[in-house]
Amino acid sequence: MEETITLNEIENTKIEIVSLQKFIILNVISFGLYSIWWMYKTWKFFKEKDNLDIMPVPRAIFAIFFLNGLFEKVQEFAQSKDYTKTFSSLGCFLGVIGFNIAGKLPEPYFLVSFLSFLFFLPAVEALNYGIRNSNCYEIRDTESFNARQLILLIVGGIFWVLVLMGLSVE
Repeated sequence: MEETITLNEIENTKIEIVSLQKFIILNVISFGLYSIWWMYKTWKFFKEKDNLDIMPVPRAIFAIFFLNGLFEKVQEFAQSKDYTKTFSSLGCFLGVIGFNIAGKLPEPYFLVSFLSFLFFLPAVEALNYGIRNSNCYEIRDTESFNARQLILLIVGGIFWVLVLMGLSVE
């Protein structure tokens, strides 16, 4: 027998909100890979909230097929909680794709591709608003980084030092 989760069962679920500042820092230090984690967590959120029959991991990995839909879903959710700002889901999607394609540029211009996360910021802000203004969730709004994030900061920092050293050697 298939078990389903209703909205009442996920009430008071603890959800960690990632601030825009933390999202930016984690994306820069991870060379943009943190966006994949954010997409996974966001798809997982909607899977549980709406009782969807989806697989969040493939949707995050194959974002080129699902990212526009995710941006639309985030915006609809936020607007259902009286979010007044709007953003172009398609514009943000195309920005992510365009900046990722810029990764094919020659050195050092390929580094612009690491800014693709900027097109996630409207969706991150909207999702945070929607969750904060919903009565169904207990919010963990942490100021500090958790253990996984600290490890990411250390490892990513080492990689950034190596990349910058490599760019300076000719």
